[in-house]
Amino acid sequence: MLESTTVPGALVAPEKVSFREAFWFWLKLGFISFGGPAGQISIMHQELVEQRRWISEHRFLHALNYCMLLPGPEAQQLATYIGWLMHRTWGGIIAGVLFVLPSLFVLIGLSWLYIAFGNLEVVAGIFYGIKPAVTAIVLQAAHRIGSRTLKNNWLWGIAAASFTAIFAFNVPFPLIVLAAGIIGYLGGIYAPSTFSAGGHAGSRKSFGPALIDDDTPTPEHARFSWPKLVALLAIGAALWLVPMALLTAALGWDATLTQMAWFFTKAALLTFGGAYAVLPYVYQGAVGHYGWLTPTQMIDGLALGESTPGPLIMVVAFVGFIGAYVLQVFGPEHAFLAGAVAAGLVTWFTFLPSFLFILAGGPLVESTQNAIRFTAPLTGITAAVVGVIVNLAMFFAYHVFWPNGIEGRMDWISLLIAFAAAVALFRYKLGVIKVLMACGLAGFGANLLVQL
Repeated sequence: MLESTTVPGALVAPEKVSFREAFWFWLKLGFISFGGPAGQISIMHQELVEQRRWISEHRFLHALNYCMLLPGPEAQQLATYIGWLMHRTWGGIIAGVLFVLPSLFVLIGLSWLYIAFGNLEVVAGIFYGIKPAVTAIVLQAAHRIGSRTLKNNWLWGIAAASFTAIFAFNVPFPLIVLAAGIIGYLGGIYAPSTFSAGGHAGSRKSFGPALIDDDTPTPEHARFSWPKLVALLAIGAALWLVPMALLTAALGWDATLTQMAWFFTKAALLTFGGAYAVLPYVYQGAVGHYGWLTPTQMIDGLALGESTPGPLIMVVAFVGFIGAYVLQVFGPEHAFLAGAVAAGLVTWFTFLPSFLFILAGGPLVESTQNAIRFTAPLTGITAAVVGVIVNLAMFFAYHVFWPNGIEGRMDWISLLIAFAAAVALFRYKLGVIKVLMACGLAGFGANLLVQL
């Protein structure tokens, strides 16, 4: 039975929130949204539900469950969703953009420092300790998603099959997603109880009357309408097609920036299960196919993404910056400009679908009412994602523990740091930022001892 808790004294609904007030809140959120999706959602819940009471507990969880069904970063989409409910389309755009923009500028600066000064002993030592921590963090992500998703042997089997497919046969990630979605769809028809989705749940708490309360009618602008859907899809298609056409016309289809735009458009449509789900696909393309960065740089980029505000998928900005900077797409004298342009470009193409899923698909998704035909394919895909993420953790472990290949000596110091990070994450539930800082200091100390 759901618990009902009311905060004493919170008996009056807050006054209508102005667009300006909401703007400053979303900007603040963009700078404090550390901790990955769980931390970011927790911050939004505390700010929007408990303190400001802009939205009720029930409506907040309702919005979050729908965002979990979509590809893309659920925390950023949740901010877009709430901004859209409160202040129409521009409210959603502002909320979503400000969730991402601070981390874009931070990552551009950090990417430049990394590529310019990464060989310094201090920086090298810190990253030496961070790399094993990233391996433990990715493994924790697989455990977190798996514990929520793998509720029966069928879902465990899908996870195992996806791991085997990508590890042993190097099957492209999109094919794994497609196969898992088909299995989930069929499972929803023939074994619906096996593929029923979970989602976020909790006590039905009331922190007092909210601006968007349990019984607040859906605003007119958030109701499904075919003309609105067609118009938004047309605008979204233009926002994708125009820059893509300009890149192709100016640089050619095979140019680095054009290929980055096309590649990260595809990546944006595969982020079921969050950023960790799409990282294997980004690795396959950015490292294996295009050679925009090395495996070691990919691990370092993930560490930077974990330690900065904003969604973890913002690691794509690091990938774009490093690729364009190293390849000198604007010439050696404009390397930083090339990196900054590439980072902004891949961010645009990665997040554009995310906005469209909310602004165009939000009313349509709400009308599904958690129908099993919509949720079952997502359950199958999320199960497959667990196996893919385990493969990613093994990939990172290989490059960290055997930096000179399997024939070389194991790096026992890195193994010890990874073990300590795993204990801190799994046993003591420490936050990612604290673990990264501690491991960075350990790596710096170990590197210093080696130099002595």
